[in-house]
Parts: sequence; structure tokens; C-alpha cells
Amino acid sequence: MTILASEGVSFPITLPIVIIGSGACGLTAALAAKDAGAEVLVLERDPVPSGSTALSSGLIPAAGTRFQTSVKVEDTPAIFAEDIQAKAGGDAEQAIVDCVTENAGPCLEWLADRHDLEWVVLDDFLYPGHSRYRMHAVPEKTGSALIGRLIAAAQTAGVDIMTDALVTALYAESNTARICGLQITRPDGTKEDIGCEALILACNGYGGNAEMIRKYIPEMAGADYFGHTGNQGDAVIWGHELGAATHHLSACQGHGSVATPHGILITWALMMEGGIQVNLAGERFSNEHQGYSEQAVDVLKQPEGVAWNIFDERLHYLGMAFEDYQNAVLQDAVRKADSLEDLAAVTGLPLDALGKSIAETAGGSTDRFGRNFAATKPLEPPYRAVKVTGTLFHTQGGLRINDDARVLHEDASPLPNLFAGGGAACGVSGPRINGYLSGNGLLTAVTLGRIAGQRAAELVAGHSLKLVMGGGRRSTLG
Repeated sequence: MTILASEGVSFPITLPIVIIGSGACGLTAALAAKDAGAEVLVLERDPVPSGSTALSSGLIPAAGTRFQTSVKVEDTPAIFAEDIQAKAGGDAEQAIVDCVTENAGPCLEWLADRHDLEWVVLDDFLYPGHSRYRMHAVPEKTGSALIGRLIAAAQTAGVDIMTDALVTALYAESNTARICGLQITRPDGTKEDIGCEALILACNGYGGNAEMIRKYIPEMAGADYFGHTGNQGDAVIWGHELGAATHHLSACQGHGSVATPHGILITWALMMEGGIQVNLAGERFSNEHQGYSEQAVDVLKQPEGVAWNIFDERLHYLGMAFEDYQNAVLQDAVRKADSLEDLAAVTGLPLDALGKSIAETAGGSTDRFGRNFAATKPLEPPYRAVKVTGTLFHTQGGLRINDDARVLHEDASPLPNLFAGGGAACGVSGPRINGYLSGNGLLTAVTLGRIAGQRAAELVAGHSLKLVMGGGRRSTLG
């Protein structure tokens, strides 16, 4: 039982807002709540905040920002929303799509202006499904750098982060599902109770729960998981017990380009700008421009569940703009070949089949998979190659929320004081792996995180006013 009755429980301390999880969603929520004047505590199960954000590419899509304007990109939230729905087959919840696309730009500008995060727009290639250059990143262009900057901002803002604090149960009123507190377990097994007036779930999804993956996303069962192993589906499990609605639990983000056995993400920009993937027979097997999420499934279907990324020196230099790719080079995951014969030798792929696959890049027309090579340069020696596999990054389904990031009952009424964002909430990718538009994960993390922090602060401020007027105590939401 992970939901405990709060009746008769006395908490040693009660805080206005508690946030579970210190990834991009949790830290953004904390900054927003702190800016709104609320006391906030972030609980993190690990010794150091990191989570799936640190493992990601760190790219956040946003439309209509001044950062886009500075590089002469014209974009709007409406165009962004159309791109999301086009990728999701029209199955994403429109109210949430509109919410995140309208709020993403203001969120990034707020993080820059108020909390000194620096953003650059990647304007030298388009990610699959995006019709505009709208990927924003911190200068290092990595998820680890993004989380590092958010941690620094939280420290500067005076946000309290309690690490080594695994939340193992929530306390809720039996008749209302109002959250009154939670129980944390320390690494030595000791337990502590903390009260709260509002709770924000920023603890991601269930990518690390093999049983839930088999149940909800069977096509990715057994795939390597590239996210944080602590993502065990706590938010969904708690939500079910509280009577909350869930949505699109079959949705996820995969990735078809993680170096094996090194476990390093290889940027999909290489594919978008002319690279190809071949299997162990040296043959292409898909349209590499369809999207890196669904490409995970295609790669896993190949012999031994692997593929080779094949590209050239021009694209190698593009890859060197990314720290992850630099690390792949340092770990000898990227192989160089001066000729087609050398490429066949260093990869162990059949020469004739490999030659035919590379020749397809010079076709200048739409191929049998639906990829058009007219807009990219043919591959030419010297070549580069990386052996990759398909992986699961994170789940995209979760608790159903409204545009205030309030968790909803099955009848669409909000739970009294429970909020969710990022992977804990249902995202905007629809119900399938191919509905994931590049950046959807961090998009909902930061936008819904900010909204959750703001709305939770408004909720506890309103409650405090009522208590003061009524002569009550601020420490509980009775």
C-alpha cells in the first residue's frame, strides 16, 4: 500500500509545497514556486540531482522566442502545435498541446532573465517533424549541462533540495484524496514523515519498471533503457490508488542511435543531414528521417538488434559540436575509413551491399522507404561509422492533467492539491512511439513544471489567507 490514510497522523513539520524529483521538471517547478513567494522543498532519491534530464540531449523546443529572432527564425506557438499534432497523428490532447506550445517560449525567457540560463538555438539542421529551427540548448548542448545550470539557479534562489530521500508513501485524506504529507525512506532504512499543503509530482514515468513496460509498451520490452533506473512509475501507481485518470500509457520516446556497447547518444543530426543506417547485411532498412523515436523499433528488429550509422567527414565535424559525440570519439566508438573498402573492413559489413547503400545517398530523389535525398549531399570518403542499438529513453503516458498541471479524476475534476509535470503526466505524443516529436520530453518538463510551481504557490497562498482570516493554523490543509 503506497497511499496511507492521513487521519490521526501528526507531521513533525509541514511545508507549503513539496516536489518529488529534481530533474528539469522539479527544479523548474521549484524556481517558479519560489519566485511566487512560496516555501518549497524538493525531494531527490539520489545523492545528487541528475535523473533522466542529465541523460538527455538537453534540447528544449520553443516557438516565438527572442533567441529565435536573433538568428532570424520566424515561428509561432500555433505552427509548433501543428507540428506536434502532425507527428502524433492528431491524437495528442489539444488543450495540453496549446498549453505547452504557448508557454514554452515565455518559460525559457523567464529562465534566462530571472535565473541566468543561457540559450542558443540550433539553426544548422532540423530535427524530425519540426518545420522551424526551434531547438534551444544551453551552450554545452548536453542534458548534464542543463541540469547543472538548473541546480545552480536553484541554489542561488535558495531552493531547499533534500537528497537521499526516497518517497515510499503518500498520506491522503480517505474521503477527498487530499494529500497531507509523505513518507521518505533514507538509505539506512530510517523513515521520516513530512507534511505538505500541495504536492508536485516531478518523478518522471515508468521506463525503469520492466513489468509496466511489458504491460503498456510491449514493443519495447527487453530494450536497453537509457533513462534513470529510479523511474519506477510511482506517479502512475499513486495516481491509480488516489482515483486519478491516466492517459496514453502506451506512449514513449525511443532512440535508434545509441553507441553500443559504449552507451553514448549519437546525435540524430547526422542522419538528418545525409547519414544512413545499415544492418549487419550492409543494407538500409528504413527512412532515417521518420524520427529517431520510432527508429528504435526498426533497429531492434534487425539482426542482433544493432545497426551501423554511416556518414562522412563533413558530418563528423557537425557531430563534433555535441559533447556526447566528442565523448564517443574519445571512447573509440567512431571509426574512420579512407575508402569504401576500408569502411567494409572496419565495420565487418559486406562490401557490395555497403557500396549500394552509400550509392543511394546520391540518388537525389525519393527512395523506396520514402526518404528524399535531394536536399542533402551524397556521402563521400573519408567515411565514419558507429555501431548503435535502439533504446527506450522515457515513457510519455502518465497522469491526466489540465492546463494548470492539476491531476484529474476520471470525471475530469481536479484532485484537491496534486500537480504533475514532465514524465509523471501524460505528454503530447499521443499513444504511440512514432508520435514523439523531438524534444517533447523536456518541453513538457519545463513548461508544466513552471505552471505547476505557479499554480501550487497560488493554491497555498489562497489557503494561507483563509487560515489567517479564520484564525487557523497554516501547517495543515484540513
